Amino acid sequence: MATMGLDIGGAETHIVELAKELRRQGHDIAIASNGGVYVPEITSAGIRHYQVPMNRRSVPLMFKSALLMQKIIKKEKPDVVHAHARIPAFICGILQRTMKFPFVTTAHWVFDTGGALRWLTNWGDKTIAVSDDIREYLIKNYDVPDGDIFVTINGIDTDKFSPDVSGEKVRREFEIPAEAPVISHVSRIDESRALAARFLIDVAGDIASSVKGAVILIAGGGDVFDELKKKADLVNDSLGYRCVIMTGPRTDINEIVAAGDIFVGVSRAALEAMSAAKPVVIAGNEGYMGIFVPEKLSTGIEGNFCCRGCGQIERESFLNDTVSCLQLPESERKQLGEYGRTVVQEHYSVARMARDAMDAYNAAVRPREIVMSGYYGFGNAGDEAILESVYDNIMRIDSDAKVTVLSKDPEATMSLYGCNAVPRFDPVRIRKAIKRCSVLISGGGSLLQDTTSTRSILYYLMIIRMAERMHKRVILYANGIGPVSKPKNRRLVKKAVDRADAISLRDPDSLKELRAMGVTRDDILITADPVFLLPEPERDHIENILSAAGVPDGKFIAVSVRPWTGEEEFCRKIAAICDEISTKYSMNVVMISMQQQSDEPVGQAIASMMKSKAYILQGGLRPQEIMGVIGKSELVLSMRLHSLIFAARMATPAAGLIYDPKVKAYLELFSMPSAGNLSELDVDCAIDVVSEILDNLDSITEGLRKRRDEVFEMANGNDELLRRFL
Repeated sequence: MATMGLDIGGAETHIVELAKELRRQGHDIAIASNGGVYVPEITSAGIRHYQVPMNRRSVPLMFKSALLMQKIIKKEKPDVVHAHARIPAFICGILQRTMKFPFVTTAHWVFDTGGALRWLTNWGDKTIAVSDDIREYLIKNYDVPDGDIFVTINGIDTDKFSPDVSGEKVRREFEIPAEAPVISHVSRIDESRALAARFLIDVAGDIASSVKGAVILIAGGGDVFDELKKKADLVNDSLGYRCVIMTGPRTDINEIVAAGDIFVGVSRAALEAMSAAKPVVIAGNEGYMGIFVPEKLSTGIEGNFCCRGCGQIERESFLNDTVSCLQLPESERKQLGEYGRTVVQEHYSVARMARDAMDAYNAAVRPREIVMSGYYGFGNAGDEAILESVYDNIMRIDSDAKVTVLSKDPEATMSLYGCNAVPRFDPVRIRKAIKRCSVLISGGGSLLQDTTSTRSILYYLMIIRMAERMHKRVILYANGIGPVSKPKNRRLVKKAVDRADAISLRDPDSLKELRAMGVTRDDILITADPVFLLPEPERDHIENILSAAGVPDGKFIAVSVRPWTGEEEFCRKIAAICDEISTKYSMNVVMISMQQQSDEPVGQAIASMMKSKAYILQGGLRPQEIMGVIGKSELVLSMRLHSLIFAARMATPAAGLIYDPKVKAYLELFSMPSAGNLSELDVDCAIDVVSEILDNLDSITEGLRKRRDEVFEMANGNDELLRRFL
């Protein structure tokens, strides 16, 4: 562990308690810091300490610290380096680039994000946040992926901080009369932490006038200690007795707390006082909660008892609450104290804190971060099916793996699949995601083709090249290659394929295209589209979808089309084919949109031209749901590649409308007939093809089922490829 120092403070105590608990569980711990009052405590627990001056934002000291940390890490060879503050995290982050150790940080509070400070902050491979609001802060201000954050608590040793601990030794040391009411406070006395201590000194006179002989016991040291000590001395002089006692840094915090009748403060110190069964007034630099009562539990937990999101301290309410708490009858003080201890026992155990840390360590030690690049987030059911299938396969192989998808609609992708996602056109976030990953998966689908545009193929090649330059492994996964017509693009694709760590192709024609480009490597796998590995949807759910669309019970054919040139004539021809089949075989026609925004208007236009009634499935269906509808149909008439793949997956006969070589190749792969080429579609010929299928449905379905099972085995090759890399 690396931290700034080990003097009095909530973060410092957190580190000490975490290290001691991990040591108790049998782990080997070393701590590097600038030292402090807790060093004897950790060394006596068998924890090694190295003196490293990581406590100041000074270039010479930081350089010296980096050299020292480098030597320490080389000597210790740790499984994990865990940094607990901005400067140690910055230094360890720099060293990690060359030393390649698993790196975890803890966010104990929120940092200033202004100017260059944002870029000096390193959150490691995994980040531990000590509260949910800090987790939200990390996501919002530093774009730390939610999956990389482990939320923990400030674990409290309830044996050390117990109502059985006596404060008599402290009272005798500071000559506090036995009958004197005592307010205790513990914090680091820095400007950023000492607001409650400052208020206690400011209102000391008023407290003394309301509660005779009251004593305020303030423990801790820091950069404003001398200033506040002078103010405390002036207050004491004016009152004529030692009302405010400033102890300086102490390690016997449990006895300091035990010496008080109530406690004023925040965060870990407040929780320690609650564990000791002391009534607590929650007040600090970040806000004010007042007397802690059961009604404030959720607010306290949400903000880690730091008052984030609460109003600021006001003198009158602070004074009134402190005095009221101190004047409570003993029975009520005891009741509040017992409630506070119960809260700590239920929510803030040291064992849980250590368990949370180990979860983060294990995730960092075994980093399996994957970036997926493809045509994702556009609402295309085929590509979304690929994404769902590949993601499910990764999770099945390794449930601890973290996947980040480059998506057109990151929020929708995260909501649908539960993975992380970043905008596919945001170069900064893409670079950051690839930098953190170990593997880039490019595919599946027809990404490497320039029929759509040269811009499209260059985008995917750029993502691949970026990963290569960062020395990440690249898998071209279940790709459909081509057509690639431009010579320059063909050369670029060849280079990308030659450099890739592994390649699988979804069809033999893609391999022919690569061979024609001059690719000679012999380790290219011919597998199948990842969609074949999607599980079948529940039949009752599909029937509910059809019923909601008004589709009557009975047989139907599914029709999947997309926009095409000469749209009115094209729609009229498809409508004529559908009418003839619907009438001849007494079947309903169901229009399916593979990409709602573009396909649905075409389906509606065809339905409006038909004499028979056609039913249109509304958009918003998940890929598996569309696949289920196709599986329930008698036949699919389609120009969309993935509706044909869905049909093959469900062993549903299909007739393809060819507009692209990839459609023709897939029809041939499954021995499915073509209903015609859209450039010269003949209605009568298309009807004859569809009729031939429907007249021989049983034998065609049986043959398709056998071929489907063969391809399913081929698709498992994609799984084998993933296992090799994960």
